Amino acid sequence: MLPVIALVGRPNVGKSTLFNRLTRSRDALVADQPGLTRDRQYGIGKLGSRAYLVVDTGGIADDADGIDALMLEQVQQAIDEADHVFFLLDAREGFSAGDQLVAKQLRRTGKPITPVVNKSEGLERDLAVAEFHALGLGEPCSISAAHGQGVAALIDSVLESLPEPDETEDSLGEGIKIAFVGRPNVGKSTMVNRMLGEERVITFDRPGTTRDSVFIPFERDGKPYTLIDTAGVRRRSRVDDMVEKFSIIKTLQAIERSNVVLLVLDAQQEISEQDGTLAGHILDSGRALVVVVNKWDGLDSEQRDRIKDELERKLAFLGFAEQRFVSALHGSGIGNLFESVEKAYANAMRKLPTPELTRILERAVEEHQPPLVHGRRIKLRYAHQGGQNPPIIVIHGNQTASVPESYVRYLIKRFRKVLKLSGTPVRLLFKSGSNPYEGRKNKLTERQIRKRQRLKKHIKKQKK
Repeated sequence: MLPVIALVGRPNVGKSTLFNRLTRSRDALVADQPGLTRDRQYGIGKLGSRAYLVVDTGGIADDADGIDALMLEQVQQAIDEADHVFFLLDAREGFSAGDQLVAKQLRRTGKPITPVVNKSEGLERDLAVAEFHALGLGEPCSISAAHGQGVAALIDSVLESLPEPDETEDSLGEGIKIAFVGRPNVGKSTMVNRMLGEERVITFDRPGTTRDSVFIPFERDGKPYTLIDTAGVRRRSRVDDMVEKFSIIKTLQAIERSNVVLLVLDAQQEISEQDGTLAGHILDSGRALVVVVNKWDGLDSEQRDRIKDELERKLAFLGFAEQRFVSALHGSGIGNLFESVEKAYANAMRKLPTPELTRILERAVEEHQPPLVHGRRIKLRYAHQGGQNPPIIVIHGNQTASVPESYVRYLIKRFRKVLKLSGTPVRLLFKSGSNPYEGRKNKLTERQIRKRQRLKKHIKKQKK
């Protein structure tokens, strides 16, 4: 399972800034004002040697009452979920009574804790951390979350101390791992049972029946699969039950362990903000995806047009994923899900030849040139595959750090269209520097020239 790292500390010490730095996102609100974060915020860590989950929390106030008391409950929950805690401190403000209060609470948890002294830019390292040794929580680490200084070293050192996922656990499920993800009561468990052909998991007409991720190996037409039934994820402000809060982490971890995710939506309800948030987590994970609209039976044409319009408007960023309209209760359309899963998985794991990728890049650049940067045009020379699940295409050239997002989207659409990569995200990685293949032709020509010169001398000698 993915390790979980919680960010804890007083208000306005930079927890949300560090969260955004670790997840390489802007998901957490950041401003020079305390108290912005009140609920827990989850994200997939992208900075570091391996994947992990990050939990941003609200600031712990000295005198917690009213809404601050509720925030404190959220912080405590994040600590309970965590494998490691980053205790954020402010190098500019120095050691305070509030820090001592938080430290006292953290000591009781028994969790591994790293004191992280933030806002250390421009300060001498030993001076920045000196007074925080008094916390008695181990060696403080100085960083600047805003500027990125020391953050990579911090996360790498902590990840080294956390255990790797249990390989035997993953080996229990063979074949394609399919995770069913969605809000409560959208029909995930019913869908799993219908695909299995038996009542394997509990279904009940009440949200929250499934509390943990259930891994179910089975075979279909001689092919192995593992179905992963997950707990429904509600907005965290509506999550009160302690066990259900833990299920959110379990669901996000199940997404990471899967090969293909089925995002299950309820056709009889509007597509909500929570659906969009879940879709964003799936997209961040890079997993292949099929959008499944359940409870399609019994809807009239007007209702069906409405849900299709909502899909197009609210989940436009999932345009690469196939959409399936099914009824898990009656079984209509369920058999076709395997076809979509197989196709999405195959595309996610495809090997893409370098010559073909380079040809697609060259034609895309010919039709639509990259913009000028400081009077010089960005040059994109060649492309090759850098990874699978999702497919990663590495593009080499110069000034690649200046490629605008709009042009990145243009290239992704072109690669996806030409390669027919439906069902999986496509990621581009840009690298600047010399082309290792560049010059080979010239070197070959030089050898040919020398050979011809030797041949001419030999002919002259023969004539004499």
